[in-house]
Amino acid sequence: MFKKIVLLSLLAFSQTAFAADHYKIDPDHTYSSFEYRHWGLSTQRGRFDKTSGAIELDVDAGTGSIQIDIDANSISTGSDTFNKVMKSSTFFDTEAFPKIIFTSTKLNFSDKKLVQIEGNLTIKDVTKPIVLDVNQFECRFVLLYLNHACGANGQAKISRSDFKLGRYVPFVSDEITLYFSVEGIRE
Repeated sequence: MFKKIVLLSLLAFSQTAFAADHYKIDPDHTYSSFEYRHWGLSTQRGRFDKTSGAIELDVDAGTGSIQIDIDANSISTGSDTFNKVMKSSTFFDTEAFPKIIFTSTKLNFSDKKLVQIEGNLTIKDVTKPIVLDVNQFECRFVLLYLNHACGANGQAKISRSDFKLGRYVPFVSDEITLYFSVEGIRE
């Protein structure tokens, strides 16, 4: 009987010790932004202010998955007029395509640090593979939440014409840089 209890205890411990942690995206500390060259004059920036999703991480095993849903209507360029243009059918067509979705296909770790995320980005029903380079990744207990949290920052380059967003190319650069800042709180 004692052996059975010990065996069951070890089995339960091994399943939880190697199980991935689940994190809910913290919408107050998660957003995506982008930058592009405007008519060769300057670098312009914008961001999406509403993001949701989930993260699953097993840092010890070097595995996990990420699902990020971006509210395309939350675009913020600093100009109400330009926000309307970006939401129109000319660009994001947010009425027909209200979400931008990123789904990871592979997380790459080095020494228990997330360094790269491979995945699929969907904008306007067009899905393309992208690679996000992670330049900051930390997990720890956060007193504010009284819980464990993880955060990351990174970027990727994409061609906006690949996603039916190519208006004014080449005057406005086709290549844009996407940036992300994400924090997740363990569930």
